[in-house]
Amino acid sequence: MIDSTSSTDSTSPTDSTSPTHSNQLAHETSPYLLQHAHNPVDWYPWGEEALETARTEDRPIFLSIGYSACHWCHVMERESFENEQTAELMNSNFVNIKVDREERPDLDAIYMEAVQAMTGSGGWPMSVFLTPSGKPFYGGTYFPPQPRYGMPSFSQILLAVADAYRNKRDDLEEQAQRLTDAIGRTGSLSASGGAPGEEVLDEATAKLLQYFDELYGGFGDQPKFPQPMTLEFALSQYRRGGGANVLQIAEHTLEQMAAGGIYDQLGGGFHRYSVDRIWLVPHFEKMLYDNAQLLRAYLHAWQINGRPEYRRVVEETVDYVLREMTAPEGGFYSAQDADSEGEEGKFFVWTAEEIEAVLGKEEAALLGTAYGVTPAGNFEGKTILNVKRTAAEIAQQTGAETEEVAGRLAAARQKLFVEREKRVKPERDEKVLTEWNGLMIHALAEVGVVLGRADALEAAKAAADFILAEMSQENGFLFRSHKDGRARFNAYLEDYAAFGRGLVALYEATFELRWLAEAVRLTKVMQAQFADEAGGGFFQTGIAHEQLVVRRKDFIDNAIPSGNSMAAELLLRLAKLTGNDAYANEAARIFRIMAAAMAQQPTGFGRLLTALDDLLGRSQEIAVVGELADARTQLLLQEVRRHYLPHSVLALKAPEEENPLPLLEGRTLVDGQPAAYVCENYACKLPVTSVEALRNAVGEGR
Repeated sequence: MIDSTSSTDSTSPTDSTSPTHSNQLAHETSPYLLQHAHNPVDWYPWGEEALETARTEDRPIFLSIGYSACHWCHVMERESFENEQTAELMNSNFVNIKVDREERPDLDAIYMEAVQAMTGSGGWPMSVFLTPSGKPFYGGTYFPPQPRYGMPSFSQILLAVADAYRNKRDDLEEQAQRLTDAIGRTGSLSASGGAPGEEVLDEATAKLLQYFDELYGGFGDQPKFPQPMTLEFALSQYRRGGGANVLQIAEHTLEQMAAGGIYDQLGGGFHRYSVDRIWLVPHFEKMLYDNAQLLRAYLHAWQINGRPEYRRVVEETVDYVLREMTAPEGGFYSAQDADSEGEEGKFFVWTAEEIEAVLGKEEAALLGTAYGVTPAGNFEGKTILNVKRTAAEIAQQTGAETEEVAGRLAAARQKLFVEREKRVKPERDEKVLTEWNGLMIHALAEVGVVLGRADALEAAKAAADFILAEMSQENGFLFRSHKDGRARFNAYLEDYAAFGRGLVALYEATFELRWLAEAVRLTKVMQAQFADEAGGGFFQTGIAHEQLVVRRKDFIDNAIPSGNSMAAELLLRLAKLTGNDAYANEAARIFRIMAAAMAQQPTGFGRLLTALDDLLGRSQEIAVVGELADARTQLLLQEVRRHYLPHSVLALKAPEEENPLPLLEGRTLVDGQPAAYVCENYACKLPVTSVEALRNAVGEGR
């Protein structure tokens, strides 16, 4: 009923040449806010004007937080915010504020924690009532227009809250203060005790095996989320020495998702999550951050097992991102909506008759056998394509050659894709967000060099250039969001950490020092603005940020890695590349804050656990000397990149180049040939010039 994890929706603002109503959201750039610009509700964006109005008029604040791809956000708008009577109740009793959670993750995090404390759960749309000072005292998520689902109606809530504010003010203020004190506690968490060791990784892995759904993959029952951070942790623990059961966590989940309806079998890319246990019926929105993280998970699994289906998913998802989610001027869009023409999933589903009309009877029967197409369908009378039989299984049953069946299925999928392109597409949220772009830059930089996708690497570079040119402030700080030619909002910890990590990945893909220099510069800004020098870790908001009711530290992964986990990963990577141990020391303080929780709740700390594995694992620095265009140099680089080496960093310099990186100091050609120098835990092996010797030096599978 509610969208219970992060996402965005992208329906256009109300189509009307002369709208009946207009409010202050009409001046915003967020597609989500613009959707509400012509509601009869007197919406304000978050800002001093709204807060001052609440203080001056002594009215409580109704804060509504959502995102553009959120299906239930649309529902509540249609049912309540477009209703004249409901709007009158809101306008006469409250100062009403709309927030796009993707532009303001700080507000979303603060008030989501409050809602979860009050109700035991959370999601979007988020509905929170605040005192004029911004302290929360009541909240929930979706409220229906009439009492149902065991919930009171939204109008009943409005009247009850307004009455309590007038007649039970002292009780309300006391509750608001207690909640505010509770949600501010993360900001006071500090490093204590010794540094966590491998016992934390062992305990977390054991817990993960308990949570794993051995039948369908993933974790828990339903709804089921991809959790790429947790899958990455499983891959890292397999490499650390875990058995096949640990690898099975990742492989089985990745295979089940790739076969399910959560994966777009025609156009590539993953939907947000599955409403069922078996990955069949998704919430149909597609998010940039999901696809960025899943790209890396499938790529790393392919590096381990070399299975063609993993590479196919990576290639198809890259094609989707470049086709649908890449802005002409550089940068990646945020999301595609679940709905089209007012129906969730309409763009993606098929009837058997529609498929036969495109493919003909014989090919439609083949595709139906492979992808579960039936007259009754599997979703509201239509079919979500999902893999029921592979080409090899069909070939075995029919006596045909596997390659022939695979070719026919590929041709059939392509015909359906071309036909689907004629449909009305879901709306797209064209905000460019620094954090989410950092995740995609990281993914495409890796895919580009591992799989030889020059187009992917070029897109990653273009996005990084766009952010540095269009989303950088004069003081060197970053902006969070860009749309319609306007960069807005001070960037958060997660923006600096994710984008910095993406820049490091670009350096290791291209060996252009400018990317690494920008990563170091932005890391210095991150440290100066966000670090808690006394307690360790990083605050979500910087020193220059507006003062909110609390200043939080974020450690728990949700749909996107936490800011502290990405900061730890960035710092550890820079420590290896630059030789500056101060980076690693600062990262270590983050682990000391969260050691106990990480071990007990691995699905909430996948990215931080993977970073801890990097801290504790055998560090490997690989320096290559040779001209980048030299075929022999390329062979050495390709050999390194072919393997899953999560603890390794890679640097290159030309033979006569003066390079500032310590791990390249004194490195030369060997007998006139390009050479690779592999150092492990600060002890270097003899340089090698052949692919075979390099394979032995990096230690495949360790």
